[in-house]
Amino acid sequence: MTAPIKIQTANTRRPAERRSYPSAPRPRRYPVSDGIPVEVVEDGPSLVARLVSLGTRATMWPALAVLSHVPHWPWPFGLVDMAARALLPSSGTVRATVGLPHASAQLVRAPGVLPADGRRRVVLYMHGGGFMTCGVNSHSRIAVALSKFADSPVLVVDYRLIPKHSVGKAIDDCYDGYRWLRLRGYEPDQIVLAGDSAGGYLALSLAQRLQAEGETPAAMVAISPLLQLEKDPKLTHPNAYTDAMFPPKAFDALVALVARAAAKTVVDGEPEDVYEPLDHIEPGLPRTLIHVSGSEVLLYDARVAARRLAAAGVPTEVRVWPGQIHDFQLAAPLIPEATRSLRQIGEYIREATG
Repeated sequence: MTAPIKIQTANTRRPAERRSYPSAPRPRRYPVSDGIPVEVVEDGPSLVARLVSLGTRATMWPALAVLSHVPHWPWPFGLVDMAARALLPSSGTVRATVGLPHASAQLVRAPGVLPADGRRRVVLYMHGGGFMTCGVNSHSRIAVALSKFADSPVLVVDYRLIPKHSVGKAIDDCYDGYRWLRLRGYEPDQIVLAGDSAGGYLALSLAQRLQAEGETPAAMVAISPLLQLEKDPKLTHPNAYTDAMFPPKAFDALVALVARAAAKTVVDGEPEDVYEPLDHIEPGLPRTLIHVSGSEVLLYDARVAARRLAAAGVPTEVRVWPGQIHDFQLAAPLIPEATRSLRQIGEYIREATG
């Protein structure tokens, strides 16, 4: 019998030889774009979420319906943020006012979060409110929650509001907030842009302005985002007549107010143009996470934005929460899904910034 022949190939190593291999890359929780957005449908709604939706439909929907018919009346929109001062932050929360050239901002740190010293991550947050109401007080709890879950300071921009100022001025204020962070020592890949409702529009518009300057933040997060001012496509969406918060005519009123404020603002000798960020999607924008209710009309904006961003090569994920109201994260911790959503967003921010 012939004994088997032992063949030593060039790849065979002696036992004494040892080769070090680079460690395997850390698996990414959020996938890289292949041209198609990732959409995840969450479970729910809980009983509490259903009750909140019914209450919103019975209170806010009729109020906004009235406002929508007479949008140019001198409504006291500023009272919303003033009343929200009664919402006390969690014990140990640190809040500091920051001066910007034409507005202000509030730097928020949840208990245990390190100061904004330019060494770690930071979130630049743009609050919602239809460009006309809310502010750092109405959004203080969501800022604290994001600070906690992202383990990061959060700078909330208290931007100028319509109808006194234009949306373009609000974008300028958000840009000033970003420059303030850069002067504090933060690099673009340490900064995450985030916003809810109209703040989603501001976050995307700011990302596009920064892209024109060659700067790309680490990521962008949009919560129930208004990303397109054009109202007609929204009104044909199935959610247009089932949204628990917004009557269809609300978008007519919003567009009218935005256009009127822009017409009063002169830029280079001409009235300010109304900017549509979805018409300016280009490759190289920050990776994006969108959380949206499956029952709100702005689901249309979220899905259109996700498709266009992904088609441009931007990694984009949409998380749809069935049966929730618009901007339900503001109701955390009352609505359990709101806390889950904010926790997921915090995880995304930590992963995006290393």
